[in-house]
Amino acid sequence: MHPPSSPVRVLFLGGLGRSGTTLLERLLGELPGAVSLGEVVHLWERGVGDDERCGCGVPFGRCAFWREVGDLAFGGWDRLDLDRLRSLKEEVDRTRHIPVLARRRLPAESHTALSEYLSHYTRLYGAVRQVSGGEVVIDSSKHAALAFCLRWAAHAGTGEIDLRVVHVVRDSRGVAYSWTKQVRRPEAAKDGAEFMAQWSPAKAAVHWNAENAAFSLLARRGTPMVRLGYEEFLRAPMRSLSRIAEFAGLPADEAALGFLTEADGTATARLSANHTASGNPMRFQTGPIVLRRDDTWRTGLAPTERRKVTALTLPLLRHYGYMDRKS
Repeated sequence: MHPPSSPVRVLFLGGLGRSGTTLLERLLGELPGAVSLGEVVHLWERGVGDDERCGCGVPFGRCAFWREVGDLAFGGWDRLDLDRLRSLKEEVDRTRHIPVLARRRLPAESHTALSEYLSHYTRLYGAVRQVSGGEVVIDSSKHAALAFCLRWAAHAGTGEIDLRVVHVVRDSRGVAYSWTKQVRRPEAAKDGAEFMAQWSPAKAAVHWNAENAAFSLLARRGTPMVRLGYEEFLRAPMRSLSRIAEFAGLPADEAALGFLTEADGTATARLSANHTASGNPMRFQTGPIVLRRDDTWRTGLAPTERRKVTALTLPLLRHYGYMDRKS
């Protein structure tokens, strides 16, 4: 058991959406001592507010795990002031606030709002650890702005959480193409008609630059971080998971990785049910899955759009080594 006052170890998966973070979280969540929460940044609206389905398949409000977490963290989810939380998010947790959040010291007005905002996350993480008995809480929220907020809860003067970040990077052309796809959100609408957001390739390229640059800045501000390439991850999943597990303080021996097998160049993972509150629809998958890299962008992304995305993201593509590979 953890002493109630000890920092909660939080493994935050960051990067732009459609970079493979849900798959990475599902695999990390199979390690002993890991507890996957999905995208906590959306839990408040989609789970508490809209009662969308938990990864276990039942509506959020009927999930025994989340009911117990809510009771412990807030005295019940109905005690949570979602309007106030939305207001606080606007004040502190937006990309435009990163320059302030990245400072060595916060202005007094930002500090007050941020402390109140962060209390929701620290209470939630603490309750999850207590209910699950896990060692590491995995939050795949991805957003750099939230990671910068959480940095202050892990600050030496506070130490409420032990924040460790995995910066997940994927080729910008692959990310841009993925954002053009129409993907259903099966948990969102009873008739299955609601879809995930879609962006133009140019818009995805701009966001790709901004998010990845922000995580580089976060690392320079002293937050423990490792970078993982999507392509590297699926080329050698066992090795990649071992590296991330060691960084997170999770076991990565043969027994711990028993859910993952590699044979004849093919990796297969066995996924169990989870309690992720939001994320890519693959969070509902259970059983064996074959780990394959999605390179459909190479033929699916129109040549003009491919050239545009390449030009817009060229400096970081070069920095991450993508221009040294066959493109």
